[in-house]
Amino acid sequence: MPKISAPTLALHRESRRQELIAAALELAMDEGASAVSVSAVAKKAGLARTSIYEYFASSADLIADLVIEELRYFNSRLTQAISVSEDPFEQIALWLEEGLRYAADGRHMLVKSLNAIGTSQSRSEDIAQEHRALLAPLQGAILATGVADPRTAGTLLAAISDAASMRIDAGADPDAQIASAVTFALAGLRALVR
Repeated sequence: MPKISAPTLALHRESRRQELIAAALELAMDEGASAVSVSAVAKKAGLARTSIYEYFASSADLIADLVIEELRYFNSRLTQAISVSEDPFEQIALWLEEGLRYAADGRHMLVKSLNAIGTSQSRSEDIAQEHRALLAPLQGAILATGVADPRTAGTLLAAISDAASMRIDAGADPDAQIASAVTFALAGLRALVR
């Protein structure tokens, strides 16, 4: 019987799975998305390659779980950032700022590159669901502003965020881009209020 390092087998398995995800994340951050494979993660984690298959069906499954974990991490950053305010406009500003800080630290490129590797249809749907979850805190704040068309406002905010993110990726000063994006977004939103 193998030794377990947690009170229950289920907790041990989840702990081991998280160790493997952490090893995969470290590989991806250090060497790029293409470095993430079952054998490379096993080596990094100090396990036999065949042991990985107890937790992940394939490299694509491992990568899908890594993308999902990273999106959940990003979502927790966004949710925590806006939790400090009750004002919907300030929440939107905080959401944009945190999202662009995430872009500035380069982690969003990891998700983009991992996601480009390809996963099964069902795993792609899981990833898409996590992407949509990133918008949930923003949607509540948009509704609370009283804009006439919340769906359009959300689309415009996403476009502002994407544009600022691309400029940051291209080497523009992150602080300047964040300040400009927030100022532009809030002025636009206020103009759309009924």
